[in-house]
Amino acid sequence: MLDDLQPAKKVEAPKDFRAGLDFDGNEGTATTEGLAEPPNFDEFLEDRGYSADEYEIIGTPRTSQWQRWDGLWLTAYRFHFRKKVTEFHLPTLYAEAKRSKPKTPKPVKSAKTFVICPADFQIGKGGSRGGHEQSIQRIHASYDRIEQKLKAGNYGHIVILDMGDVIEGVSNKADMEQLQSNTLSPMQQVDLASALLWDLIKLASKYAPITYGSVASNHCQFRVSKQPVGKPGQDDWGVVILQQLRRLATEVGLPITRWLVPQPHDEGFAFDVFDNGEHILGAIHGHQVARPDAFAGFWAKAVFNSSYLAAVTTMVSGHFHHHRCEQISGTENGERWWVQASTSDSGSDWYTRRQGAGGDSTTAITCFELEKGKPFRGTVELL
Repeated sequence: MLDDLQPAKKVEAPKDFRAGLDFDGNEGTATTEGLAEPPNFDEFLEDRGYSADEYEIIGTPRTSQWQRWDGLWLTAYRFHFRKKVTEFHLPTLYAEAKRSKPKTPKPVKSAKTFVICPADFQIGKGGSRGGHEQSIQRIHASYDRIEQKLKAGNYGHIVILDMGDVIEGVSNKADMEQLQSNTLSPMQQVDLASALLWDLIKLASKYAPITYGSVASNHCQFRVSKQPVGKPGQDDWGVVILQQLRRLATEVGLPITRWLVPQPHDEGFAFDVFDNGEHILGAIHGHQVARPDAFAGFWAKAVFNSSYLAAVTTMVSGHFHHHRCEQISGTENGERWWVQASTSDSGSDWYTRRQGAGGDSTTAITCFELEKGKPFRGTVELL
């Protein structure tokens, strides 16, 4: 009477979620076994010899679920972790480059370009959002969201614009306050900022060819006694970082098609995204004006004076640490839009104290799409 009795079907965890842990000495990936309840990830690492005092979770864990033979649903968690950044040495960026394994993106016939605008990282600045360790966590969380967008977007081209103030510096207006609140030396700031931007380039290079640009900015300026000296489009830490990234990208073969920096005596630049005169993208930090409401007037003067910004159809700025997107003009000859990029810094607490409630903003990396044959209409994402 048991001839028709069949054994229970064997249920296995998804192949991509095998329990295990890989660690290269600096970063690692851990995958839990199937669990009925969410784990404490710090304890999971502790049990395997990775103390929470020395190692930290980065990004958002991925999950995979399946049903066990008795009906209980199990969840496996895959997450990334790294050794906490407690001190830095100048070879950090080169160590990152040696671990880079370039993956040539598959050619995509797409009329869409994805624009990523990291702005005001101000690496080395301590504030109400923490220090450089917390900056790393915030920025990598944004990178995770950006990668999900790139996976789903089917883009033919990616533009990365370093919108300035990638480091905090030590000699701006409130230099004594900077010296007290900084968590890293200028050399360490530059090294860590370079490594973080290299992470973004590596991530994006898996999905499409890249244009990478960097503007000149006030926190990255060559300054003596708080006064800017030298050529603004040349003597700037953001531009220096781009030069290092270019050398490394060339060495390991990443698909960067254009590198953009200002002319030596300029602080920003403009370029034709599709090389057809349709979308002219401009980039400038924004410290050229004292307040955001003055930016439209500044741009209008640039048009009148036929500067390098005169032909721009979409302008991106940083500096003001908040999201803003406005149509500046719209005529039969076309539209002009201004995108003010969000910040990723540790908090401008002095500004909040001066402005009162509402003087700060949500941290994110501003991103948007440009499409050939289609006007930009102000759709922006904060990732």
